[in-house]
Amino acid sequence: MNERDGVDALTEAIGRYNDAWNSQDVDAIVAMHAPDMVFANHTAGESATGADVRTHIAAIFESWPDLRFETRRLYVREGLVVQEWTATATHTKTMRRGDLEAAPSGHTVSWDGIDSIPFEDGLIKRKDVYSDSVSILRQVGLLD
Repeated sequence: MNERDGVDALTEAIGRYNDAWNSQDVDAIVAMHAPDMVFANHTAGESATGADVRTHIAAIFESWPDLRFETRRLYVREGLVVQEWTATATHTKTMRRGDLEAAPSGHTVSWDGIDSIPFEDGLIKRKDVYSDSVSILRQVGLLD
C-alpha cells in the first residue's frame, strides 16, 4: 500500500469512528480499537486501557446522553489522525468535579477539543483527548 492509500484508508476509518461516536455505538467504537488501546482524556485526568475502555466510553455517554461531535479540522498522515472538534450535549445529569456539584440545568453546552489518534495495523492504538474543560465547568455553573 502506498502512502496515499494509507491516508485514504485512515480518512475512511476515522469517518466510521466519528460516526460511531455520534451514534453512541460502543460496540462499533471498541471494534476499531487495538486490544491494548489506551484512552486518555488528559484535561479531565482520566485514562483507561484495554477492556476498561468500553466501560469508560459507556460512562461518557451515560453522563452526556445526546453527546455529538463535529469535526472542525482533520489532519491525516500515515498512521496518525489529529482532529479538532466541537462537542455539544445537554446537561441532564448531575456533574461533579471534586467537591463541586452542578445539578442538571437542561442547557445545551458546547466545548472544543482535539484528539491525537495513532493507528497500528488498521486499529486505534491510543486516543489522547485534550478539551476545554473550563468552558464546560463555566456553562454548568461550577466556575464563574
